[in-house]
Amino acid sequence: MAGEKLVGANYVPPDHVAKVTGRAKYAEDFRAEGMLFAKLLLSPMPHARVRSIDTSAALAMPGVKAIITADDVPDLPNGGEKCLTKEPFYAGEPVLAVAAVDEATAAEAVERIVVDFEALPFTTDPLESLRPGTPAARLDGNVWSAPPPPNPNAPPGPPAPAKRETLKWTDADFAAAQPGQLPIGQHVETWAFGDLDAGFAAAAVTLDETFVVQSTGHHPMETRSAMAYWQNGKLFLHLSTQSVAFTRAGVANWVGIPPEDVVLICEYTGGGFGSKGAGAVSSAIPALLSKKANAPVMMRISREEEGFIGRARTNMTGRAKVGFAKDGKITALDLFIVQDSGAYGPMGDFRSGANATSLIYQPGAMRVRAVNVLTNTPPRTQQRSPGPMQANGIMEPVLTKAAKQLGLDQVAIRHINSPEGKANYGPPLPNGQRRHITSAFVKQALDQGKAQFRWDERKAQSGVRKGSKVRGVGVTVGPHGAGSVGFDSIMTIRPDGKLYVQSGVGNLGTHSVIDLARVAADILAMPWEKVEVIWGDTGKHLPWTCLSVGSQTTHAMTRANYAGAMDAKRKLQEIAAMDLGGSPDDYDVGGERVFRRGSPGRGLSYAQAAQRAIALGGKFDGHEAPPDVNPMTKASAAALAGLGLMGVAKDTHPRDGDTYSFVVGFAEVEVDVETGKVDLVDFLSVGDVGTVVNPRSLHGQLNGGVCLGIAHALCQKLVIDPQYGLMLSRRFHHTKPLSILDIPASMPTVALGLADPETPVGARGVGEPPVGAGYGAVMNAIADAVGVDVFRRAPVTADIVLMSLEHNQRMHDPLRHHL
Repeated sequence: MAGEKLVGANYVPPDHVAKVTGRAKYAEDFRAEGMLFAKLLLSPMPHARVRSIDTSAALAMPGVKAIITADDVPDLPNGGEKCLTKEPFYAGEPVLAVAAVDEATAAEAVERIVVDFEALPFTTDPLESLRPGTPAARLDGNVWSAPPPPNPNAPPGPPAPAKRETLKWTDADFAAAQPGQLPIGQHVETWAFGDLDAGFAAAAVTLDETFVVQSTGHHPMETRSAMAYWQNGKLFLHLSTQSVAFTRAGVANWVGIPPEDVVLICEYTGGGFGSKGAGAVSSAIPALLSKKANAPVMMRISREEEGFIGRARTNMTGRAKVGFAKDGKITALDLFIVQDSGAYGPMGDFRSGANATSLIYQPGAMRVRAVNVLTNTPPRTQQRSPGPMQANGIMEPVLTKAAKQLGLDQVAIRHINSPEGKANYGPPLPNGQRRHITSAFVKQALDQGKAQFRWDERKAQSGVRKGSKVRGVGVTVGPHGAGSVGFDSIMTIRPDGKLYVQSGVGNLGTHSVIDLARVAADILAMPWEKVEVIWGDTGKHLPWTCLSVGSQTTHAMTRANYAGAMDAKRKLQEIAAMDLGGSPDDYDVGGERVFRRGSPGRGLSYAQAAQRAIALGGKFDGHEAPPDVNPMTKASAAALAGLGLMGVAKDTHPRDGDTYSFVVGFAEVEVDVETGKVDLVDFLSVGDVGTVVNPRSLHGQLNGGVCLGIAHALCQKLVIDPQYGLMLSRRFHHTKPLSILDIPASMPTVALGLADPETPVGARGVGEPPVGAGYGAVMNAIADAVGVDVFRRAPVTADIVLMSLEHNQRMHDPLRHHL
């Protein structure tokens, strides 16, 4: 209806019909004349050196058109991961690729290629890699060094890369740890604030607990298939990525060409969960094969191949020594983390996890020490809530156990430790101060959730056995960074009277690619049916846009579209003032017109203003772009110049603090103590995520993230054989994702709807925080049902519960990874 705001209202995104009818085309759906098919030869060993490759038999086969190896791949700066390698660092790493007329021929050709591998030492467990005398994942080291401190005199550019080094703990370090405790040896990175000794001295209860957070594959529905061809010196690449605009430069780097020679097409992405944040290095394979074969090449990735090259979450072993006052307030927190970055890296999840720990638990004093280890296991990357979810896994059992010992309610101990307002977090800065966030309303979320979940009523029944069943309740605050700043937008009002919004956001199922255009429509009072969103193809002139990872898209691009729409509105006002007299501030917009306040009949229609902008040229129609926008945005604006009145701007809105979102999860489970089986009875999510842009999408994001966390708590894990270094969890059967049968029929969600004060629309991101909320709340509920000492690793499978109950002590391996 006229006058109603679009932001905050449900609607049907324009791509839904294509998705439900099958008209939406993903990378694997595209075809081209003369297209070839690629197959990969993967390393059968976790660490090896390729001594020789004999391709003669394969090249002699009819239908085989091209073979590429690491010799055909450009070298990357700082020794980054290439799409093909001569020294595989994990079993399943691609060594070469074949292009043939069909997949069967390509697969047979792979079988005829003879590769002579020299086996090299390997390790699959980060803690084992730190033992004296054990193999290292690389010939030049087993851990990543700390990044060098920034040089204030250095010219602008990327930071200096971390380096690999060798670190071994002593036998005494391992001997000093109690059974089940993470040994504490030499660390690589550390920070601290406050008086740790005084905090522990003042504590009424001090706990020292170790928890193993597992690694899991991302398992998006769409694997990282890609199709490439070359035309007039440009690479056209259909691929699956979360971030269309941001991926172009990465592809150019992997293939060795300028970014302007890459046309990247991805209108639909079948999920990514972080694994396709800036695309995938494997997409360079069909691009390089296509160039060599002089024909289009399709590379379809199987589910098993996706398990190898599709990335995984960093696993961590964390030891937390925590002091609590009588009221439950944390007086001191000493955290030691051993992180597994897999075969490449370095990953910084332990840093974001430590920052999140300092934020959501607000300790009086805190020290963090960490080691970032390389192993010969599949590469890690960010997976939905990278770091904060692992922090929830490490810390939540400690809080729940402390609450039991202090006689406190689970909600109460989290309430007293939760952040408020512009809460501080993280390490001290050079000036001694600590960073702070823009806003937090976690205590309100805990209060609202406690009432809506009927917490006290359910808690009264916890731990009471009825037959073989016993129930428990749990609560967790899931945090995550939720917004970046400084990106661009482009939009045009054209002579047809419509608003065209260019969107460089990836379309990975979150609706953000469309949702964020509604901000511009609201500012310009444009009816939604007259808004066209252009996305999914860098050849359609998209602006510089944030990565669609880290829950930053909603915050970053509502700000950017706000800036672009305000620029367009100002130009409408200026044109009206030039044509009709007065000052631009005398004019307003509405009803698809720019008109004089107090005299609505005196104005121009948007269609007329667009024609005038074209006639005026310069900044009005895009021929002159603002000097502060990104070069990609300038090029896109130049290509769109002359089509109408252009709004083009960079987000420069001030922000005091860093943006975080929070989700509080409340869970009830039922455990069968005779079988160990855990069933989720109910779950409620309460979001402190700022202004709600799309209520229906918010509900889906909250429950989708929660379900990923629940799966981590109950069933999903990466399993690797330590003797041979081979992945065993190659199918969903061995690392089961949740199905609709594993969750309650209804999982209610609620949002506080309190606007963030440091962003013009008030919106923050929501994708990541619910993962930790689901993970921690379900594990806390299991502990509430069967005991706080039953487990110290995840997932909490039936055998872990049953064995611990039958033996009245934990029976699972306390420290080993990838079980």
